[in-house]
Amino acid sequence: MLLPGTGSDEVFVRAVFERPLRALGVPLIAPSPPPGAALAGGYLATLDTLADEHGELLVGGISFGAHLAAEWAVRNPARCGGLLAALPAWNGAPGPAPASLAATLTADLVAASGVDTALAQTAGSPDWLRAELDRAWRRHGDGLAGSLRAAAGRPAPALADLAALDVPAGIGTCTDDPIHPTKVASEWAGALPRAALGETTLTALGADREALGRATVLAFLRALETP
Repeated sequence: MLLPGTGSDEVFVRAVFERPLRALGVPLIAPSPPPGAALAGGYLATLDTLADEHGELLVGGISFGAHLAAEWAVRNPARCGGLLAALPAWNGAPGPAPASLAATLTADLVAASGVDTALAQTAGSPDWLRAELDRAWRRHGDGLAGSLRAAAGRPAPALADLAALDVPAGIGTCTDDPIHPTKVASEWAGALPRAALGETTLTALGADREALGRATVLAFLRALETP
């Protein structure tokens, strides 16, 4: 089961991961985001339900979705068969992490002026990213600001927590992404006992959404070789 990032949705998750996972014969479960402040608790509860139904899970996500998947894996190591974490944005408390600050500012703007005004502020972003945000933010509806705030303030697993998670893990990063620094992805990969780091770029992601999925899945395959 793979989870989207803050303000994103399962449509983007499927575009990134569905075919790379299908090539391995792994079916993708990508549920739509729970509304508003229920974002984190709703996803964690869904992971619990799926593990009760199916047993061991391969979990992961993009950005905040990667944080939640890792949080669940740390709490449920016996039910986690592996981790696919693309674009982790921080570890431990968010502090001044760029992704947390951006989510907070966007939440304030949406709450004060509406989603159209917030989308207008993305005018300098690449066309593909603006299109993704336009679709996903509108789908979140009235819950967008609440979900952004829920993500912005939630701690990710600390590096010490990740160090205790002995499952194969693929960590994906875009080396030109200032919101999800490669330094953070490298720290995750260094802390996890059986992890590898896969790299791509935002430029490649803009041309081919699967670039990030392939980088993360290939890193996971390398991690499988770690005893």
